[in-house]
This record gives sequence, structure tokens and C-alpha cells, in this order.
Amino acid sequence: MSAPVVLITGALAGIGRAAAFSVAKSGSRVVVSGRSLDKGHALAEELHALGAEAEFIKADIRSEEEVRALVDGVVARFGRLDAAVNNAGTEGRPGPVTEQSAETYATTFDTNVLGTLLSMKHELRVMLAQGAGSIVNISSTYGHEGAAGASVYAASKHAVEGLTKSAALEAAGSGVRVNAVAPGPTDTGMLDRFTGSTEVKAALAAKVPLGRVGQPSEIAEAIAFLASGKASFITGQIVTADGGKTAG
Repeated sequence: MSAPVVLITGALAGIGRAAAFSVAKSGSRVVVSGRSLDKGHALAEELHALGAEAEFIKADIRSEEEVRALVDGVVARFGRLDAAVNNAGTEGRPGPVTEQSAETYATTFDTNVLGTLLSMKHELRVMLAQGAGSIVNISSTYGHEGAAGASVYAASKHAVEGLTKSAALEAAGSGVRVNAVAPGPTDTGMLDRFTGSTEVKAALAAKVPLGRVGQPSEIAEAIAFLASGKASFITGQIVTADGGKTAG
């Protein structure tokens, strides 16, 4: 059997980048996607250096035309699409509800919600025809709890979880699974931007029962598991990887 083909959006930094290395090391063929040509080609070269079969395809997941071309490009190159990790996302503009606007809403929802919807639409188009596939969306612990100062981001991740569960029910019985990973605070550029200072970041880490923020590689392992056949009886689930943050 040929190696699985895995597509990862938002793959050029943070959790998406870590996921690319995780699935590549497992022997999968990897297509990484993002908006930067230079970073994308550099990442593909790094994966090649590990011995992985990898390719970069530039796409903005807010555009249905570009998403369609991305998925079609994967199929044209490898003949199929076995798993997709919809990681592209933005923290938007942190701040109270009274400081939000139609523009800050659109900026966040166009990427986090519309982008996830369009990605799933075209990934499912291929996977349903194959009769097999696995989709992993990226949520957040804020996808199932409130977050003062992050209302729009939290709302967008609540929407991602609703999309995930609904798509899983629609695809049930087809051989296609749809799940999400909900990371807690993770040591990425997004967390640095959101917290704004080392002091705020340290205070956030102190609230995690394990006493630290997660590493992108740790979240990537959860993603790789759900994307793989090892999770063959798991669908419609939100797998939380947060160091115990939401346990109490």
C-alpha cells in the first residue's frame, strides 16, 4: 500500500509546521500550504532533507477558488487525499467586546470559520468519492469555554467545533472521519501575540495544571493520531490537549 497523502493548511509556522514534521516522520507524503512562497518552499526542502516526499502549494483558504485549486493540486500530484489538517487560523484582535467591529469580526471569521468550511467542502468532495479519509480541524480550549478579551476568537472556535461535529455526522458511514484537536496555551507566535508580554504568558502558563504551556510538537502528535488509521473508530470528537487546563 502506498504512503498516505496528507494536506496541512497553515503549515508554515507553529502547530501546522510541527504537524508537517510529525506526519512526514511517520512516512506520509505531505502537501504543506500557506501564503508565503519563500517559507513554503523552504519548509518543503526541510521535509525533503528528512527523506519525506513533500510539496508546497500556495493558497489563501479564505478564497474558495484557491482552496479548490489547492485540493485539486494535491490530487493531481499524488492521485488521492487521505488526510487533511485544517490548521490555518488567526487570533484576530484581542480585546473586550466593546472594542470589536464588523472588520475585526470579518478578519477572524473569514479565516477561522469560512476557511475551515471551504477546506472541508473541497476535501470532502475528494474523500467521499474515495470512500475514505480523515479530516482534523484545529479548535482551541476557547472553542468550548468563554474567554474574556478574546470573544471573537472564542466564538470562531465554537463555530469550528460545530462545523466539525456536523460534518462528521454527514460523513458517517462513508468511510470519512472528521475530528478536531483543541489545544490549550501552546508556545507559538500566536500565543506571544495574544499575551503581549512574557509576564502575561507566564501567568497563563501558571494556570495550567501541568505548570507550563504546550509545545507545538505535542499538539502535532495528537493531530497525527487522529489523522491516521489508528483512530479508525473516532469521529465527531473534539480532542483537548491542554495540560489539564479544562479539567477543573
